[in-house]
Amino acid sequence: MLNSMTDCEEGEGGPNSQGDGNPKESCPFINSTAATNVEKSQQYDIKSMALFEEEIDTSPMVSSLLSTLANYSNLPTGSKEHEEAENNEEGARPSKKPVKAPQLGTLMGVYLPCIQNIFGVILFLRMTWMVGIGGVFGSFIIVFMCCSTTMLTAISMSAIATNGVVPAGGSYYMISRSLGPEFGGAVGICFYLGTTFAGAMYILGCIEILLIYIVPQAAIFKIEGLEGPEAEIALLNNMRVYGTIVLSFMALVVFVGVKYVNKLALVFLACVILSILAVYAGIIKTAIEPPVFPVCLLGNRTLVSKSYDVCAKVIEIDNETITTKLWRSFCDSDSLNATCDEYFISNNVTEIQGIPGVTSGILAENLFGNYLKKGMILEKRGLVSNVDPDTLPSNTNRYVLADITSFFTLLVGIYFPSVTGIMAGSNRSGDLRDAQKSIPIGTIAAITTTSIVYMSCVILFGACIEGVVLRDKFGEGVNGNLVIGTLAWPSPWVIVFGSFFSTCGAGLQSLTGAPRLLQAISRDGIIPFLRVFGHGKANGEPTWALLLTASICEIGIIIASLDSVAPILSMFFLMCYMFVNLACALQTLLRTPNWRPRFKFYHWALSFLGMSLCLSLMFICSWYYAIVAMGIATCIYKYIEFCGAEKEWGDGIRGLSLSAARFALMRLEEGPPHTKNWRPQILVLVSVDAEQKVEQPRLLSLTSQLKAGKGLTIVGTSVQGTFLNNYAEAQKADQSLRKLMETEKVKGFSQVVLSSNLRDGTSHLVQTGGLGGLKHNTVMVSWPHNWKQPECYQHFRNFIEVVRETTIASLALLVPKNISSYPSNGERFTEGHIDVWWIVHDGGMLMLLPFLLRQHKVWRKCKMRIFTVAQMDDNSIQMKKDLITFLYHLRIGAAVEVVEMHDSDISAYTYEKTLIMEQRSQILKQMHLTKNEMEREIQSITDSSRGSIRRKNPSTLQARHSADEGGSLAEKTDDKSEAVSNPKQVQLIHNRNTSTPAGLTSPAAAAAAAGGAATRTDGRHTERGTTLSAVTPEGGRDLHSMKPEWENLSQIDVRRMHTAMRLNEVITKKSKEAKLVLLNMPGPPKNRVGDENYMEFLEVLTEGLNRVLLVRGGGREVITIYS
Repeated sequence: MLNSMTDCEEGEGGPNSQGDGNPKESCPFINSTAATNVEKSQQYDIKSMALFEEEIDTSPMVSSLLSTLANYSNLPTGSKEHEEAENNEEGARPSKKPVKAPQLGTLMGVYLPCIQNIFGVILFLRMTWMVGIGGVFGSFIIVFMCCSTTMLTAISMSAIATNGVVPAGGSYYMISRSLGPEFGGAVGICFYLGTTFAGAMYILGCIEILLIYIVPQAAIFKIEGLEGPEAEIALLNNMRVYGTIVLSFMALVVFVGVKYVNKLALVFLACVILSILAVYAGIIKTAIEPPVFPVCLLGNRTLVSKSYDVCAKVIEIDNETITTKLWRSFCDSDSLNATCDEYFISNNVTEIQGIPGVTSGILAENLFGNYLKKGMILEKRGLVSNVDPDTLPSNTNRYVLADITSFFTLLVGIYFPSVTGIMAGSNRSGDLRDAQKSIPIGTIAAITTTSIVYMSCVILFGACIEGVVLRDKFGEGVNGNLVIGTLAWPSPWVIVFGSFFSTCGAGLQSLTGAPRLLQAISRDGIIPFLRVFGHGKANGEPTWALLLTASICEIGIIIASLDSVAPILSMFFLMCYMFVNLACALQTLLRTPNWRPRFKFYHWALSFLGMSLCLSLMFICSWYYAIVAMGIATCIYKYIEFCGAEKEWGDGIRGLSLSAARFALMRLEEGPPHTKNWRPQILVLVSVDAEQKVEQPRLLSLTSQLKAGKGLTIVGTSVQGTFLNNYAEAQKADQSLRKLMETEKVKGFSQVVLSSNLRDGTSHLVQTGGLGGLKHNTVMVSWPHNWKQPECYQHFRNFIEVVRETTIASLALLVPKNISSYPSNGERFTEGHIDVWWIVHDGGMLMLLPFLLRQHKVWRKCKMRIFTVAQMDDNSIQMKKDLITFLYHLRIGAAVEVVEMHDSDISAYTYEKTLIMEQRSQILKQMHLTKNEMEREIQSITDSSRGSIRRKNPSTLQARHSADEGGSLAEKTDDKSEAVSNPKQVQLIHNRNTSTPAGLTSPAAAAAAAGGAATRTDGRHTERGTTLSAVTPEGGRDLHSMKPEWENLSQIDVRRMHTAMRLNEVITKKSKEAKLVLLNMPGPPKNRVGDENYMEFLEVLTEGLNRVLLVRGGGREVITIYS
């Protein structure tokens, strides 16, 4: 089973994988594909469990699985495999050497590595200087804040590390799997940069020890004789040259083999421990016999030890007064009457003990800080000197000077790297025998130990060492000795060499760990442009990552100042620790079922306190560095969000999103949104073909243009069948919807419903779409373009039912006609109009939709025009003024036009068209009746219009039926128009008081009542009609033969047809060239008898228009003039 575990891990995160670099969490449990069929047959004995035998392939028996669960461990992916790979390459064995199980315990696996990483260059090179500048009190506060931050972070890290098995990868794995790929990638990169700059800091510390304390003669740029900025530049150049050489050598060592670094790690650790023990031994010795380290003062100013041989102006030799080297440093000659520096003459030379001892009481003098500006002379407190305030100091190179301007926040930034390294144990999680036990105990014990050492050192340094020596960063006043070395026993060289080797080891560890961290991030595949750094040598060594790490480390070397590099890496480490605390706090507050840490001594308040401390320290150290670090993390976060691979790691941010979504949904349930917040939340109803492909993709294009990524969009479809038999088809349809939504950039959700018939499925979508208050308020469905075909009878019936359901549910409805002619998202209209025909008030939908469309780049250049209709009693001029004012208050720019449509007569052509519509409706209805129902229906029609049928030619009627079945209504309309139109028109008068045309007794009376050829009341063009004298049997049928059929027509249908035709004529004339026409959609008939007629009315209303969007409001106001 161990082999199957290893195979499972390599399946997704193997060397050649570009995806998730970590093993699948489900590998050791269910659906593991590593076991062969033979193994399965050996594992599962199901004779006594026949009830579960059909599921045994997907749900293994617990008895056979327990051993795998109990022995599950993540084999280390660090140096151990690389060493074994190298050994296998060198040896003669053809087979791979079996990997041993991890055996490291708490002491060797966590405690000592943390000790080694926490104790470092800052302790040896800057700790005494920090105590001298900040004082014991201020330094203790700094140490306490930093140590508290790392302790709180360790508590949070322990909770995360003990919440299940932590694979090799350590802190990056914990953060990314707790906060998601975006935060994980951003913090992982910050942690990587922090580790890389830490390597630069250790190398600079190593070079500083080498050039200042061990072999000053090795300096390429000589400092002797230089003063001020020139000496500083020479020192920095030396650091750059030697730093680059050391960096190259260390990178070469890491490249050759990490096993050498690991073997030297114990040696470096021993150097650190011995150095610290030597310091404590020296402190104890000062209580008994303080070491002799005299410091020479001129007045109260500290003198550089190189400027004197004897701490005196003159000495007596054989009763003769002889001037000293110090005299010659301040005077123009060695004679007693030479001209000397005024300050030198006015003040005496005194010699004080540099290390008076722990019992000397010097602690009181060092209790408070003494911050200095760059170039200031180090002065001893309590001594009075005679100095002329108007005279500038001269011979400043003879004094010990401050090399930088110091302040409290600078000390925090420089000190904080000395408490980093707490992740060393978690980074070795793959090597630990029991990571869940070792990581908390070892890390917290290491932080406790180092915190005690740091705090005690602050107090003991202040109690043992003279203040001017503490503030002497490079030991210039104590013969160039390392200040902490002056305190060590038995010799200062113990500290010098111990700190040198410890900084070398820490630098090697950083150059070893940082490339592997980058390789882990690259293999996760969350940052596409870093994937190249996931590759390496055949044995897994991250060659490209090492090259990038060395390049970034060289940036820190070029900076060359330890004090400038330290705050940079402080930023990155603080950001990493901040997100560890955030991860623990989120997991605790969200109470996810999988959050069950073995480490129980944690609390969300402690995590938030740690996070707050980290954020505060970032801005305390350096506010501009903090902003830069957060900017880098933000850029990486957004890059992963938009371009990175999508990963599902069960992270806390996803849980937070679910919690926030639940809270928001509960808030939405409190009431409907205000009119100001109303926007179309669209349910798009699409149909799929036999291959489960979307038949109307332009519906999603229109949705994208209308929504612009805002609000809710649900794309739904119905698949015919049962859930048990057709689930695979539903899944395929869902994938098709998702793919199309991604292509059209529609941000929303897909929903597929399986139902025994499409009508019920669509109804279910309308009823159940959305969740809680986040429900659709608008339905978009395409116009059934083939509704006249007999085989599409059910399609338009379903369409009308959707219209009815949206009306009942108070949902807005959008019906785009000729959807295939709508523009795609890639098209652009450079000019044109969006015409709105506002006929009835719909809550403002017709005003809002064009405004939303014009936010999209497709429609942005189109201008908006609004047309409204004036009736007989309306004042069209006033209507236009009111509409302009209304649009002004709505902040919508549009051209306004009022179209006058007075009451007019119903033409014979309208009657004829209504008659054809009803005859066709009867034929369609008959096609869907049973045999008996059809016979009864035919008899009913025959009885109701027997006289009319006698005058018809049966063959002609049958021909018309065939034409209706096979042809389009538009073609028949055109033929009929040609048959009845004539320039000389006579219309049948129809007004509101006349229910039928039966009142007209003769054609002459009809002509007299019409007053000749009637024209449109608006005088624009002649209306289509029939001239009685021009109609011949060849052209159609005469008025006398048609009149009995008209008597049977529904006058409501006649009036509706009349309205549809007249509106269509006006709309076609005004908006023929418009890019889009928005129009009020009439409501469906209350009974289902007139469904076919309803479709015909809409067809006539929109005839001759290219793109039409029929709109029905949802019964509420959606736009307001108020702010």
